[in-house]
Amino acid sequence: MIKTNDKDNFPVNIWLVEDNSSYRKSLASVINSTPGMISSNTFSTCERALKAMETEPFPDVILLDIGLPGMSGIKAIQKFKSYSYDIHIVILTIYDDNDSVFNALCEGASGYLLKDSTQDKIVDSIKEVLAGGAPLNMHIAQKVLQLFAKLNSKKVDYELTEREKEILQHLVSGLTKQQIADKLFLSFHTVNTHIKNIYKKLQVTTKAAVISKAYKENLFRPKE
Repeated sequence: MIKTNDKDNFPVNIWLVEDNSSYRKSLASVINSTPGMISSNTFSTCERALKAMETEPFPDVILLDIGLPGMSGIKAIQKFKSYSYDIHIVILTIYDDNDSVFNALCEGASGYLLKDSTQDKIVDSIKEVLAGGAPLNMHIAQKVLQLFAKLNSKKVDYELTEREKEILQHLVSGLTKQQIADKLFLSFHTVNTHIKNIYKKLQVTTKAAVISKAYKENLFRPKE
């Protein structure tokens, strides 16, 4: 299977899954006018996008609505990820209820934006997720913190090493892999290996899911 972003000279390949045709066309136009990005495919349903995964080059990023005809965006996340876990899925929706936010992040979404986001914010969020970040509207980020603060789940021992716990703390704080490496005087490769081990132990596949699980299960204590 081909990915379009294997080399620096290829543009970032972005798919849009959105049933509002005017919004879909407008956003595709913005992306296509952004240097280094291309909206190669747009779809009105998850079913059509999933069908295209069988024949088209895999996208780097999917901007995915939730309330779609047929299959919901949340139910489609794992189906998209089954083709390639390297695909970044950013939810772009009007829904900001707790269940939608929580379920999307737990299913493997890399970010969550509301449709009232500016076009610049959406473009910046694409860049952020490709850099290893987890883009969230401020309103959604606050909601995530409040939601998980209310949960009193029993703490599970995932057998994280002290170094892994330290790196997890920095991930939750919003640092990128390179920033963590610089802060801890480690190589990027070493940090990347630790993060892969953290993902495996926590049974997650994205940074957003790591953050969600860390808060939900109280895997760290916020620094005073």
